[in-house]
Amino acid sequence: MSAVERPIEVELKYRVLELAAVERYLVAKSIGSFVGAATARTSQSEDRYVDTADGSMARAGFAVRIRQSGRGTVVSVKSLAATEGAGGSVRREEIEGPADRAAAPLAWPASDARSLVLEIAGDAPLIELVTIRQTRRKRVVRDGDTRVELSLDEVDVVARSRVIDRFAELEAELIKGDETRLTNLADIFGSDPALESVSGSKLEAALASVRSTAPRVGPVAAASADAPMQAEPEPEPEPEPEPEPEPEPEPEPELVLEPEPDLEPAPSSDDEPEEVVPSSSDAVPSSSDVVSEAVEDAPGPDVRLVVGKTPGVSVDDHVAEAGRKVLRFHFARMLAREAGTRLGHDLEELHAMRVATRRQRAAWRVFGGSFRSRRTKRYRTGLREIASRLGAVRDLDVLLEAADQYRADLPVAEQRAMEPLLADWRQHRDDARVLLVRELDSEGYRRWVDDYRDFVRTEGALVLPVGPTQPHRVRDTTASRVWAAYEQVRGYEPVLRWADVETLHELRIAGKWLRYTLEFVREALGPESGQLIARVTALQDHLGLMNDADVAASMARTFLVEHAGELSGPESAAIGRYLVSREREVGRLRRTIGAPWRGVAGVTFRRMLGRVVAGL
Repeated sequence: MSAVERPIEVELKYRVLELAAVERYLVAKSIGSFVGAATARTSQSEDRYVDTADGSMARAGFAVRIRQSGRGTVVSVKSLAATEGAGGSVRREEIEGPADRAAAPLAWPASDARSLVLEIAGDAPLIELVTIRQTRRKRVVRDGDTRVELSLDEVDVVARSRVIDRFAELEAELIKGDETRLTNLADIFGSDPALESVSGSKLEAALASVRSTAPRVGPVAAASADAPMQAEPEPEPEPEPEPEPEPEPEPEPELVLEPEPDLEPAPSSDDEPEEVVPSSSDAVPSSSDVVSEAVEDAPGPDVRLVVGKTPGVSVDDHVAEAGRKVLRFHFARMLAREAGTRLGHDLEELHAMRVATRRQRAAWRVFGGSFRSRRTKRYRTGLREIASRLGAVRDLDVLLEAADQYRADLPVAEQRAMEPLLADWRQHRDDARVLLVRELDSEGYRRWVDDYRDFVRTEGALVLPVGPTQPHRVRDTTASRVWAAYEQVRGYEPVLRWADVETLHELRIAGKWLRYTLEFVREALGPESGQLIARVTALQDHLGLMNDADVAASMARTFLVEHAGELSGPESAAIGRYLVSREREVGRLRRTIGAPWRGVAGVTFRRMLGRVVAGL
C-alpha cells in the first residue's frame, strides 16, 4: 500500500485545563453550526505503544499502538509526521487492523496494518514503550453532511505498572464530510480558556511524562536495576489447609521476580512497586524526535509482577478490581513456585503452586461475575488445565507421604511387602510429572502466562459496566456473598448424622467456598475475620483428612484387584491391612465430625459473622 493510499486521520486536539467546564460539550444541543442529539457513550481502553528494540518503526516515521477494549484488540499504525489542516487540525496517516496482544505480528490476522509492521520490523519482537489507559466519552455532532466525533479522554500514563501522569484531552475527529467545517469548531474551542490547542500525540505526551518523572540513574540504581532481586521469607506464613492436612508452604515475601519464571508477584494497593525507569537524560525531548529517543532509551518489556504480603483488598474497591488484586496476588505466587516445581527437589514447591492455582480458580468463582465471561474464558481455561496437571502429581505425592508415615513403624518385612503398591503409585506420579513439565514447557502455556499477566495488572480490563446505583463495591456486595456461602454450609445440618463420605466431601467443598469468600476480603472485614476463617479451616482439615483416607483405601483396593495374580501372599496381606487401616480412619473421622462442625454451625460463629459483615 503506498503512502498516498493510506487513510488520513483529521482531527482537532486540545489539552483540557478544566474538566468540568469542557464536559458541557458532551451534552450541548449545539456547538456553533454543529448539532447533536445523541447521548455521549463511555468506553475504556488500554493502549500499548510498541516498537522494535532498535526503533525501526520510529525511524520509518511510524508509531504502533495496540489497543485493547471491550470490542477486542486492534493495532493502529500512525505516521509521526503530521500536516496542518483547516482550523489548525492535525492530519496524519493511520491504518488499522485486528491484532492479538499475546502473539507476534506474524500471527495477527491479515490486514494492511500488519503488512506494514512486518514490512518495516520484519520478525523482530515488539517491545513496550509506554502504556496509556483512558476513559473515553464520545458523541457525534453534525453540520449538514459533515459528521465529527467529539471525544473527551481522561488519560492515565502507565510505566512499570505505575500511573506516573494523568491528563485529559478533547478531540474532534472528522468522520465524514467537508474538512473546512472544522474551522467552526476550532474557533469555539480556541476561544475557550478551559482548552489549550496541542499538535502532539498522546504518545508524545506520555513519553515526555516518562522522561520527566524518571530518576537519575546512579551506579547503585543501575546495579539494582540489572540484578535479579532476591526474595526474603515472609515473617508470617499464611495458613493453607488443602484437602491434605499439611501446613502451607512458606509464603513469598514482597516479591519482585524476573522473567525466567517468566513472571512474578503483583502490587497490592498498599505496596507501591519500585520505580525503575532508566533514562540517560532528564530533558523532555521535542515532539518530533520523542519516539525515536524513547526507543533508544526504553527498557525491554516489564514482565514482573510485584505483590505485598496480602492482596490489599479494601471496602471501597470495585468488586472486579478486588478480584483482580486477589488474582494478581496468587498468580504471582504461582509463578514464583514454577522453577522449583520444574526441578522437583522439594514437594512443597509443587504444593504451593497448586494452592495458588486453586485460589485463583476460587477467586474466579467469587468475583468472576464482574468480568466479561466470554472474553475471560481463556484465563479460566488455562488455570483449569495447569491445575489439573499439578493436581495429578500432588494427589499422588499426598498418597505416598501418608503411606510412608503409616509403614514407618512397621517391621522391615511388612514395609517391603507394601512396596509393590507404592512402586505403582510412584510410577503414576512420575508419569504425571512428565505431563506437567511438558505443559509448563509448551508455547501455549507461555502465551497464556503473558496474556494473563497483562490482564491481572491492567486495571479496568474486561470489566462489565455497571450503573451508578448498582451495587459494585466490596462493602456493597460482600455481606450477601458471605451469607450465601454460609447458607450452603448450614444446608448440610439435617443430614450430617447419616451423611456418607460422598456427602461429606460435598460439605468440604461448600466449606472451601465459604473460607475463600471470607479470606479474599479478609482485610476489608477486619481482624475478627481471622477467627472465622480458622474455624472454617478446621472443618476443612478434618474433612480433607477423611477424603485422603478414603481415596487411599479405594486405590489400594483397585490395586489388589488388578494385580491379584502378581502379588505374593505376604504382599497381598500387607496391602490389605493398609486398606483396612484407611477404612477405619475414614470411620473415625466420620464419628468425630461433631466438634469442628459445631465450631462453624454454632451461635458463636453466627454472631461473630454478623458483627464482621455489619462493619463493612
